[in-house]
Amino acid sequence: MGETINVTVWNEYRHEKEHEEVRKLYPHGIHRVIADYLNSQEGIKADTATLDEPEHGLTEEVLSRTDVLIWWGHMAHDQVEDAVVDRVQKRVLEGMGLIVLHSGHFSKIFRRILGTNCSLKWREEAEKERLWNLAPTHPITRGIGEYIELPNTEMYGERFDIPEPDRLIFVSWFEGGEVFRSGCVWERGHGRIFYFRPGHETYPIFYNEQIMTVITNAARWAHTGMTLPDNCPNSKPLEKLSPKSVDFGSAGVVQSREDIG
Repeated sequence: MGETINVTVWNEYRHEKEHEEVRKLYPHGIHRVIADYLNSQEGIKADTATLDEPEHGLTEEVLSRTDVLIWWGHMAHDQVEDAVVDRVQKRVLEGMGLIVLHSGHFSKIFRRILGTNCSLKWREEAEKERLWNLAPTHPITRGIGEYIELPNTEMYGERFDIPEPDRLIFVSWFEGGEVFRSGCVWERGHGRIFYFRPGHETYPIFYNEQIMTVITNAARWAHTGMTLPDNCPNSKPLEKLSPKSVDFGSAGVVQSREDIG
């Protein structure tokens, strides 16, 4: 058996507490449903963290042992402390994987790490969605056929204000006519990022086997297996440098105007 992938599933965990219809679907929270599924998969160990825990559950110690962070948020993006966002960004740049689900497109960490507004069109009318698999040989789509069909979803539509993905994995069509880039991957620093659109809190999407297969595949893909420092060191030469005919300062500036010939 290979190395165990340590996943932390983060959820703001507010809708489930405040809205009865969401609580009926996810009585123990969206994060618990995702984590329970991942824990049933070979080689993955999933823990959870939520907004109202100290440091939002994302302490230095938690993030240091997290290989892949899954992020779900919706109604409380602005309540995430900037210091925690800084901490998560640093870990992604060092090699931690990041999977952002559905309305996490407007989270501080996603907008920070992509450098764009990440805005989009939306409509909640329980529409049919068909996610077309554009990358059938990619590790994220392993076990997924030509498309995934969801009978009732919230619509997200273009224009989605994101940088051009390194690879477009899924594109969605909605009953109302819109399309959307619903599965996108990027690399930032040493870390891998996957955005996956499905997952509105009032629909049982995280009980869908195909959706959870994609999330599981994405966790395996996003796991780099290493942490590399995000720094900018002053490097010593590997070889012996040749002597210089004039006296240069450390920044390459000639120390005396008489040496300029």
